[in-house]
Amino acid sequence: MDAAASLLERKIDKVGVALLHKGIVDRETVSKAIATKEKEAGNRNRSLAEIFVEEYKLDHHTVFSEVARIYAFKTLKIDEAMTERRLSVIKQMLDSLTQEQKSSLFKSRTLPLQFDARTPDKLVLISAVPIHREIPRIASYFRALKYEVYYAELKGLQPHLDNLLRGDNLFLESIKEMETELQEGDLESGIDEAELDQEINKSMLVNLFEGCLVEAVRKGVSDVHIFPTTKFVTEFHFRLDGKLALWNKVEGTRPEAVIAVVKDRSINIDRFERDAAQDGFIQRLIDNIIIRFRVSVLPIAGSEYAQKFESVVIRVLDSRKVIKDISKIGFQPKAYEWFKAAISKPQGMVILTGPTGSGKSTTLVAALYSVITPEVNVLTVEDPVEYVIDGARQIKISHKVDFEAAIRAILRHDPDIVMVGEMRDKLTADIAIKLANTGHLTFSTLHTNDAPSAVTRLFKMGIEPFLIAYAINLVVAQRLLRRLCQKCKRPIQDPDELELRNIGFTQEEIETTTFYEPVGCPACVKGYKGRAAIHESLYFSKAIRQAVYESGEDIDEDTIRNIAVGEGMLTLRASARERVKEGITSVPEVIAATMTDD
Repeated sequence: MDAAASLLERKIDKVGVALLHKGIVDRETVSKAIATKEKEAGNRNRSLAEIFVEEYKLDHHTVFSEVARIYAFKTLKIDEAMTERRLSVIKQMLDSLTQEQKSSLFKSRTLPLQFDARTPDKLVLISAVPIHREIPRIASYFRALKYEVYYAELKGLQPHLDNLLRGDNLFLESIKEMETELQEGDLESGIDEAELDQEINKSMLVNLFEGCLVEAVRKGVSDVHIFPTTKFVTEFHFRLDGKLALWNKVEGTRPEAVIAVVKDRSINIDRFERDAAQDGFIQRLIDNIIIRFRVSVLPIAGSEYAQKFESVVIRVLDSRKVIKDISKIGFQPKAYEWFKAAISKPQGMVILTGPTGSGKSTTLVAALYSVITPEVNVLTVEDPVEYVIDGARQIKISHKVDFEAAIRAILRHDPDIVMVGEMRDKLTADIAIKLANTGHLTFSTLHTNDAPSAVTRLFKMGIEPFLIAYAINLVVAQRLLRRLCQKCKRPIQDPDELELRNIGFTQEEIETTTFYEPVGCPACVKGYKGRAAIHESLYFSKAIRQAVYESGEDIDEDTIRNIAVGEGMLTLRASARERVKEGITSVPEVIAATMTDD
């Protein structure tokens, strides 16, 4: 056993050993988890099991069922235990706690169950994290002299934690309690700012907006859209799993009042500027987690000349959704193999392509976490910086340091690994290519429809084919498909074979695959819950490099695509078909999200 392996064995705990031996976690992840634990020693003091789940996205039940087995915690089946009577008793026990104490229970995923009938001073607790360091203190909240912890699976316990412990949305509750008299003002003379202030104050719009932010975070929304539809109607829409849906409608008050509230509560946005696009941000503490929101305000045309309508889009930046383990992104086997090979090289470029909201940034952040070590200098240039990446130096764009200046400055800042948020013009692409060709591992994004199109896009920007051929390691086109709800999806008895053949399924695949359709239940939205990624990975093999190099003034995307498919690349549609065969998504999702391979 070498020295590194010996050191690992001394630092790992029983749970880590068991997960390692069962192949649930690999040595690299264990080493990183131990480093994280040592780094936060005396601060958060999490167990390795918690770090595996929270930082590396291992399945919660897989890890903590192993914890329960090793430490001999009894297991409780939530569905059987949580009767109406039992829930009533638990609620009474919780009523005596402060909000801070309830917050402690919520964070540790723990609830009181009952005092033991045979030992009245012994409290029985149920927890999805039975080794959480807060549990002894929680027992003291109920003045218990002794306590015993039962393990419960998180997916069964979480709804009860939400119902019993999470605070109400006080902003929305206050709106329900107060009657708001919204008067339609006279707009003939334009916008009266004093009158607007009065309308804002009496209409409880502040509470509505703050309540909207809380609801967006709790529902897992990616974006909030706020826009006027008429001179006295403003709509709030939530984007969940890629689809917009109406959340609330403000009627009887002017859209300027609603948008003014958003501007007033955002940083770097001028409330009185109504003719220019503006970008700002918001930061809030919601359910004991700091959440950042990116705010974009854009003037739009309205039906009334005297009114200046604006649209607001707010991106929810919840750090809990950041994926740090590249294996959790959802690459299919060959694509994952190529991605690991591409980011393991000391130099070259990895490009992510796809439309806005296709998960490019998520994949890039996971890739960076895979290569960040104390031995390398990692620099990023993003506009704006969405998530703080531990171990990277993220350049902040401002009026003094614009994107162009930041890109140029990187060359003088001794980088090893660089991430350029987007190659938006020839200058940016030139410098990124130069970095990739001079010994730096470089990550960036482009907006193209598929992977081969990225080559054409760079060429059209003015990058020479020989530079493209030898600078790029990998181009990945990515999309997100809605996942079928695993609780209510149902098999299709007579699938439409013509439709299936049209999207590329063979007769053999049609006969051997179980196709599912969405149904809808309380746990999902119209039969879907969450999203899964599909990828088209163009690995720059010797043959691909040669094809690009020899293309001259005429980039032939079809030739590049055919070579790549022959080497094992799945097109976006082929990748989507694999998701259908796995029972993850539906045929309509494939059709909606991908183009034909012809």
